[in-house]
Amino acid sequence: MSIDAEQRRRHQRGATLAETLVAIGVGGVVIAVLASFSYYATVSLARQLNYAELAAASQSTVDQLTRDARCANRVTSASTTSLVLEDFDGAALTYAYNAAQRTLTRTKNGVSRVLLTGCDAFTLTLGARNPAGPFESYPTATAADCKVISVSWQCSRAILGNQTTTENLASAKIIIRRQGT
Repeated sequence: MSIDAEQRRRHQRGATLAETLVAIGVGGVVIAVLASFSYYATVSLARQLNYAELAAASQSTVDQLTRDARCANRVTSASTTSLVLEDFDGAALTYAYNAAQRTLTRTKNGVSRVLLTGCDAFTLTLGARNPAGPFESYPTATAADCKVISVSWQCSRAILGNQTTTENLASAKIIIRRQGT
């Protein structure tokens, strides 16, 4: 056998144990970095989608409540968790917050629709016609003399179990057009 053939055989044997271990180590680090990046990118995307869904639901609820309150004839009754309006057609229209189920529901003519889910806090106050100070703080009113409905809520949703949470806070002051005119 010639020297060239012997050298060729040595080069064709493959990688040494040290080279194999280094390749496995580098490959493991690359896979770990890619898996970590993939996980955090997925969590970030899930957060953004939750923020968008919560914001859309809150905006839709504010719009619905504003339309209903402005078209209502009057406020029939209210508490910190519910609002009952006499709608333009004389039917009762109810917004009710259920803390146990974490929902805000709109009910009219026996038909209920859940407007918000994952609602952690809900506050409803009634105010009189004229602001009491420079920051639009309205004096507290009863259902009979209510002209302003102030409402706020906070919704949240867990992502990937309980590891991270997205939240949305919304509030509105709605002037009732018909009552007390």
